[in-house]
Amino acid sequence: MATLFEETAVNGMKMRNRLVRSATWEGMCAKDGRPTERLIRCYRDLAQGGIGLIISGYTFVRPEGKQMPGKMGIYTDDFAEDFIKLTAAVHDAGGKIAVQLVHAGGQSDTKTAGRQPLAPSAVQVEQFPEVPAELTRQEIRDIVEAFREGARRAKAWGFDAVQLHGAHGYLISQFLSPLTNRRTDEYGGGIDNRCRFLLEVYRKVRETVGAGYPVLIKLNAADNLKGGLELADGIYAAKQLSDAGIDAIEVSSGTPVSGEESPARGKINKPGMEAYNLEVARRIKASVRCPVMVVGGFRSYEVAERAIKDVGMDYIAMARPLIREPDLPDRWLRGDRGAARCISCNGCFRPGLREGGIYCVTEKKEREKTA
Repeated sequence: MATLFEETAVNGMKMRNRLVRSATWEGMCAKDGRPTERLIRCYRDLAQGGIGLIISGYTFVRPEGKQMPGKMGIYTDDFAEDFIKLTAAVHDAGGKIAVQLVHAGGQSDTKTAGRQPLAPSAVQVEQFPEVPAELTRQEIRDIVEAFREGARRAKAWGFDAVQLHGAHGYLISQFLSPLTNRRTDEYGGGIDNRCRFLLEVYRKVRETVGAGYPVLIKLNAADNLKGGLELADGIYAAKQLSDAGIDAIEVSSGTPVSGEESPARGKINKPGMEAYNLEVARRIKASVRCPVMVVGGFRSYEVAERAIKDVGMDYIAMARPLIREPDLPDRWLRGDRGAARCISCNGCFRPGLREGGIYCVTEKKEREKTA
């Protein structure tokens, strides 16, 4: 029977346990997207803390695909030295790291993107700060190429895998969702056409990195939003990816405007509030052949272990608990099985905007009280 703390492998990438650090925004990169020493220390701490796989913060493949300040970028060969230093630091600490490749699409804005944002359709929806420009076919081809180039750099610079971001309302997710994809050409309409961009990106990346290099995806099972991606279509997209050879699917759900069903939910203060994507992940797991990771509110060792043993998940992904406790995996492994100390307040993201890097503000306040 599978357990949380056992060595596994995804397409040859060995992982010391079934715990994954899910991608988040750290706000620790230079204005141009270059990783900094602060980010390298963050990833080194995670590796030393015992996590099986680190998935980097979402990393833009083209300048107009940027969203937040301090976001990492992989759009130029000029960053090679900095990225090689980053991956080496993780490997020296005994860890594995994947880079998450993303284009924000219509969830960017003119000031950040440096131009009118691009999206599948020029629609005004709540998740878009402004009306984007509809992508031309040539622009679609150019962005597919940018994902390919990002994957090429990632492999050359020492990343152990790449993960495509197909969730949370970013560009791949925008193509999948009928709310943001109103196209009438071969990229719009039924779910088969709405999967076209996703599969073009995946196939170009796979062609570039080869069959023996892990390619993962973070995929919305559903948008949890009226008019958005529904579970049946999310399962269809997952099955298409599995059939095409994806190495693992991390299942999530929601967008920034999905209210109480957003990707990073608050008030997770008891086991019954945890694992809020587990049921949709189970549905996807039943439809695919590849390993499935599930993210969403895991705080307790017992809940995570049951998801592996009883529900059949392959990996448990977490982000916010590891901001407060980068050594949470080692704590659990040592036998201290108390729940993660994260209280799901989302306060960790505020200093990312104000101070150039996320951290647990609750922990800081507690330290100051006892100082």
